[in-house]
This record gives sequence, structure tokens and C-alpha cells, in this order.
Amino acid sequence: MPLLLLAGLFFATAFAYAMVGFGGGSTYTALLVLADTDYRILPAISLACNITVVTGSTIRFAQAGLIEWKRLVPLCAASIPLAWLGGLIHVPERVFITLLGLALLASAFALAFRRPDPGARVYSMPRWAEPFLGGGTGFLAGMVGIGGGIFLAPLLHLVRWGPARTISAAAAFFILVNSLAGLAGQLQRMAGSAHLSDLLVYWPLLPAVLIGGQIGVWIGRDKASDTWLIRLTALLVLFVSIRLLWRAIAGG
Repeated sequence: MPLLLLAGLFFATAFAYAMVGFGGGSTYTALLVLADTDYRILPAISLACNITVVTGSTIRFAQAGLIEWKRLVPLCAASIPLAWLGGLIHVPERVFITLLGLALLASAFALAFRRPDPGARVYSMPRWAEPFLGGGTGFLAGMVGIGGGIFLAPLLHLVRWGPARTISAAAAFFILVNSLAGLAGQLQRMAGSAHLSDLLVYWPLLPAVLIGGQIGVWIGRDKASDTWLIRLTALLVLFVSIRLLWRAIAGG
């Protein structure tokens, strides 16, 4: 796949995912897999694009007062070191793609069949469960090279952690800190190898996702309804999971 076409697809991905607070890492990974990129550098590329998108998203959500910092501490405190640890682990290519696809498929169906909001916010997750949720999500995210928001957001919607925009803001910040930790682990794993120089070829992807992400988060923050944001989240997760699972089956 030509790099210019790949950059255009990354722009569209960043635009769509930023509307619901995601960085797009799972779809960046899927696109790179479909473009036959060396899977050993996929996580680093996806995480760098994630960071580019959600840094701007986090700033915009914070300016709008949508980030509940104190409630994010239990989720992020465990996820950051475990995302770094996950980034150190080498996963075989087919296992990597299948694991990511199955996890996303489960998230998509759980979110798609969630019952409608009753109108008032209900927070049913026990406080002691938050570090386990954040840590498990962070570890899986670091291992497969994404920020983890696409795993976390459906779960937060299911337990009615907050309004859709608040969850989008939480997902953006969660993705940012875990992408930074996961990228550190990925770069540490690749230290001393030729793979680091291979990453430089993909630099045009960063400005593409920066522009697309800024447009998307502006629409998601100010223009979209909560119901629409939830449905778009489920649709994006389902799309990515099907593409990855098809790739794993076809490759086998």
C-alpha cells in the first residue's frame, strides 16, 4: 500500500476515533497489518499516532471541563506500569492479531447490546475493582500496541461510569498515559536493533493523524449527541475486530 494512501486512511481513522475519545491505535494496527508492514514495528507506529491524536483530545476535553481527574487516578495508577510491562513482551504475529480481534469483538457486542440510559448517572463499579480494570486493560493494551481506550470505554459505558462525553474524555487521557508507557516498553524492546530506523519511514502518518484528530474531537466534544457517540463507538470497535479476525483466519 503506498504511503500516501496509508496517510489518507490514517487521517480518516483519526477523525472518526477522536470523536469518541479514542486514538485509533487498533485501526492503525489493522491498516498496517493489511499493508504488510513488519509486525514487529506495528505497535510503536500505532502508539506514536495514538499519542499525537489524544494529546490534542485531552487538552480540548480538559478545557471543556469534561475530565474527572480524581476518578481517573485508580484506573491509571495500575495501568501505566502494566502497559509498560506489556510493551516488553514479544507476541507471535498470529496470536497478536487474534488476541486483539477477539477482545475487540467482545467489547463491540457488549456495548451494542447495552440497555438505554435511564436518564440519571449510575456508577455501579466498586472502588476496589478500578485498579484491576485499569491494570488489566493497560497490560493488554501495551502488549498489542494500543492505548487501551477501545477496551476501557465499552466497559465504562456498560457500568454507566458517566455520560458519554465524560467517558470519551476519560478514554482519551487513559490512552495518552498508557500509550506513552507502552511506547517506552516497545522502544526499550527494540533498542539496538535495526527496527528503530525502520520507524522513520512512516513519519508522514503523524501529521495526518494530528489534523484528522483535531477535527474529530471538535465535532465529538461540541456537536454529537451522547447516543450517537455510543453507537459510533460500538460500530468502530466491531469493524476493527472483524478485519483483524479475517486477517488472522486468512493468514492461517
